[in-house]
Amino acid sequence: MLGAALRLRLRVLRRRLRGRQRRRGGRSRGGRAAGEEEGAGREPVLLVSGMGGSVLHARRRSDPKFDLRVWVRILFANADFKKYLWSHYNADNGYVEPLDDDVEIVVPEDDHGLYAIDILDPSWFVELVHLTMVYHFHDMIDMLISCGYEKGTTLFGYGYDFRQSNRIDKAMAGLRAKIETAYKTSGGKKVNIISHSMGGLLVRCFMSMNHDVFTKYVNKWICIACPFQGAPGCINDSLLTGLQFVYGFESFFFVSRWAMHQLLVECPSIYEMLPNLDFNWKEKPIIQVWHKNSEKDGTVELVQYEATDCVSLFEEALRNNELTYNGKKVPLPFNMSIFKWATETRRILDNAVLPDTVSFYNIYGTSYDTPYDVCYGSKSSPIGDLSEVCHTVPAYTYVDGDGTVPTESVMADGFAAKERVGVEADHRGLLCNENVFELLKKWLGASDKAMRRRVSKRKVVDLSS
Repeated sequence: MLGAALRLRLRVLRRRLRGRQRRRGGRSRGGRAAGEEEGAGREPVLLVSGMGGSVLHARRRSDPKFDLRVWVRILFANADFKKYLWSHYNADNGYVEPLDDDVEIVVPEDDHGLYAIDILDPSWFVELVHLTMVYHFHDMIDMLISCGYEKGTTLFGYGYDFRQSNRIDKAMAGLRAKIETAYKTSGGKKVNIISHSMGGLLVRCFMSMNHDVFTKYVNKWICIACPFQGAPGCINDSLLTGLQFVYGFESFFFVSRWAMHQLLVECPSIYEMLPNLDFNWKEKPIIQVWHKNSEKDGTVELVQYEATDCVSLFEEALRNNELTYNGKKVPLPFNMSIFKWATETRRILDNAVLPDTVSFYNIYGTSYDTPYDVCYGSKSSPIGDLSEVCHTVPAYTYVDGDGTVPTESVMADGFAAKERVGVEADHRGLLCNENVFELLKKWLGASDKAMRRRVSKRKVVDLSS
């Protein structure tokens, strides 16, 4: 038994050693990176993550040595999440701030920004039990390296604090610095951006607010699974009942739906993905509540809220919402200050103009049931007080999409796209899909004919469906 355990541990250590070698650039005996000759002349690629797609660390101002990964963290996930990531929104500056004033949340910059978006929990435990649910851009990074891209020269990553607004100053400044670094390090070649999910909204905000910079430094922008007009079912429900990232046995290792809900109520990025009120939906998304009306002798009626009416439902359902932090009650109602901020963000997004010199490509997921309309309660088990909605399991009406974002929303980018391609895959699965990889190689002008090592075949589990 001890021998078997030792052999297993040695295999894990060997895998970790290979991972470190890969992060150092995959050097061969001659000192050249694998595929370096084939990668000469490549335009730099910048990978931009989406909601929940970046490693976050907590640091203490009073203790310079304290540095703890709090997202994603498999072991003790719920406790550390509540302690360090539960936050409140500061309406004076627009930032989400930890409830503990001594804590600051940072994104590690290791490995040219790639570490934070590669494997979200790079611990030995994850490798030991092979929890691929936290593998994020890992396979895509492997694929690009196999095509000759080199970390720090032609391959970079941008992770960010996804709790914050998509147009907050720090995020905009960080993205600009990363684009300029990629441009300069590659010898003055324009940058090709590949964004996933909410990362597309971040890039769109940057393009709208820094149009001249985007024009100067960017050559191609490839969007994957971006909720251009919002993600009606998932986002409406996340504000009311939270978000379940993982189901089944693996959910015991992860953050609970309720703990996530208490974070999302104070996240501008979530409000910014609410369905666009001005978009001409084929059928407007709705929320329904089977409500027992005490003023009408307990009559049960189905109340319908369209997008323009949902704010009143959010306010009523969340009016008593609160959490307990360090023994104190912290009220967390629907935040109208954030909603107003998000309304301005939507204006900025809608005003974005694609420069004539930038080629735009759009990849979207299809063939998965994707939440659209949401219903709480039932005729036989109606909702009495609307605050009960927050403790209810919803029922969905589904449309086609990637399980998270409807196809209709992703395709409505409003740009003169070079190509829009639907791929049969779920939201996170698009990041490791071979058909997506073939499209990326085609659009980037890359090739793996001279590939010296195999692309990882490990699958990424959809964390959002």
